[in-house]
Amino acid sequence: MENATLLFQLPDDDTLYQALLERDPAYEGFAYVGVKSTGVFCRLTCAARKPKRQNSVFFSSIKGCLEAGFRACLRCRPLERAGAQEPWVKTLLDALEHDAERRWYEGDLIRLGLDPSTVRRAFKRYFGVTFLEMARLRRMGQGMQQLASGEPVIEAQLSAGFDSDSGFRRAFTRLAGQPPSNLRGRELLKVDWLQTPIGVMLAVADAQVLHLLEFFDRPALAAELQSLQKNSGSSIGFGRFAPIDQIEAQLQRYFAGESGDFTTPLAMNASPFTRTVWQALRAIPLGSTCSYAEVASRIGSPSAIRAVARANGANPIAIVVACHRVIGSDGSLTGYGGGLWRKRWLLEHERRMRLSQGESASGL
Repeated sequence: MENATLLFQLPDDDTLYQALLERDPAYEGFAYVGVKSTGVFCRLTCAARKPKRQNSVFFSSIKGCLEAGFRACLRCRPLERAGAQEPWVKTLLDALEHDAERRWYEGDLIRLGLDPSTVRRAFKRYFGVTFLEMARLRRMGQGMQQLASGEPVIEAQLSAGFDSDSGFRRAFTRLAGQPPSNLRGRELLKVDWLQTPIGVMLAVADAQVLHLLEFFDRPALAAELQSLQKNSGSSIGFGRFAPIDQIEAQLQRYFAGESGDFTTPLAMNASPFTRTVWQALRAIPLGSTCSYAEVASRIGSPSAIRAVARANGANPIAIVVACHRVIGSDGSLTGYGGGLWRKRWLLEHERRMRLSQGESASGL
């Protein structure tokens, strides 16, 4: 929870971009910039040439940068500075940089005279991911970037460090929910990431509606992507349609505490009952909560509490379809796919928004 608290203190992206231009050291260790045009991420004080605003994506953690497919800048070396406490951390980072295609195992660490559990705890503490996870993300990030730029599948396979074509395809399918060849060609759905104060979100849309909005580290995300592809009969390519731009702007207003209104058109692909539940979730007022039993009663099915809970858990549009406002009958937070700490943060954020809006309406 301590690291999560730090995330809440970050300003908006425009402020962070200005800090990047000024090489402001105030955000050292708290904010990083990913450069879409180069695929690297840097500290805001990096001495390299500054990217254009449209090519800059800001992250509150190294983990977020790695998960989004960015690699560490060789000039400002954000990984080395974050893990400077133990010399062997730098040794492992150098090995990863010099042979990014290598597949690492615990046995490799033992042969270097290192205890795998010690390495795991240290990397998790410094970077938010273990060393083995970092190596895997680095390989997959290289492959995904090459596919997004239209390079042949075989080039992405080699970059990701897989020994066989079938191995690469299986790994990519687990991550993205589809064969890599589908990223080039019929892209009826497009995906892009959105930076928020509580972590990176993934948005998927077609030209008319938003299909998915989830936190990138949600455990069920891979299954949701696979289900979306199957149900839509479409591949998912990297890029943007208008609904992604629209929801990004509305999320910025939401997190700034300016508005809780979301007008982005949603696909709402589900059974009539599930859609009814989702509409009821959207109707829960900002700053309020509701139990599963109350939702069931509001839709005219008071005995369908378990079905309501299942529909709530199947919601693919986080925040907008406000499943985070549903709590247990005893007042407990119950589960949340994005993590209970996020649910607690969202409810507190909305409570403050409601209070602020009430003060404005009363002229205070």
